[in-house]
Amino acid sequence: MFVFCALRLPDFGYEIVQMTHTFAPPGPQTKPRRFATLRTVLALMLREMATTYGRSPGGYLWAVVEPLGGIAVLTVIFSFGFNTPSLGTNFPIFYATGVLPFMMFNSVCNRVSTALLFSKALLAYPAVTFVDALIARFLVNTVTQGMVGYLVFGGILMIYDTRTLPQPMLIAQSFALSAALALGIGTLNAFLIARFAVWQMIWSILTRPLFLISGIFFLFNAMPHAAQGVLWFNPLVHVVGIMRAGFYPSYDASYTSVIFVLLISLICFGAGLALLQKAHRDLLVD
Repeated sequence: MFVFCALRLPDFGYEIVQMTHTFAPPGPQTKPRRFATLRTVLALMLREMATTYGRSPGGYLWAVVEPLGGIAVLTVIFSFGFNTPSLGTNFPIFYATGVLPFMMFNSVCNRVSTALLFSKALLAYPAVTFVDALIARFLVNTVTQGMVGYLVFGGILMIYDTRTLPQPMLIAQSFALSAALALGIGTLNAFLIARFAVWQMIWSILTRPLFLISGIFFLFNAMPHAAQGVLWFNPLVHVVGIMRAGFYPSYDASYTSVIFVLLISLICFGAGLALLQKAHRDLLVD
């Protein structure tokens, strides 16, 4: 407590002035939560796994088995029409080197795109940010697709004599670029879908041709020069090309550009974050 008093004589027109100021004793300080973001992301990841996979028979395991079955069926179907692949002697490994990086991009991108809608109720809490929701969905689905890729490639190499020479660094690079591209485009889509509900349908229509123009069934080098000039700007062509080089050392993948894929990823990711940072609260209001 602080007290100040001043006494001045009334005869001289002075008066008594008293000033009192009380300071409350300092209360207990709240310690900042350490690793709050990490705990939030982990909680969102567990929620993602429980909500998405916990309600189906087999749980999270089904998320790995289902793509494996789809790839096996497609491999059998297309192997009848393509007895000799465009590269190498084994169709399953040729097909897998194209479809697996595409599947990672498509699955992760779609999940990240709807991350805000999936966690909309939780984003009302200050401890949960839109970045946490994006990261959680990205990590869960990237790990899932990585497991699928490992099991598919491992199974094919064990069953068939593919006459390939896998190079882990190039394989990992292709998967990493696919995941980065999915995160960048998915983040931008998260804003567009929240702002324009019809964008989710538009994006689904726009990306359907990607399965045919990303080099899954053909080699970029075998296309006419006019087509190469257009298809080169599809970043998935670069991702698939790097994956093919990771299994076929003789394959000429000089046309691929890691910088181009990363540039597209960073531009989309930066634009998406900037737009969400500015308007994500308004977008989540019903």
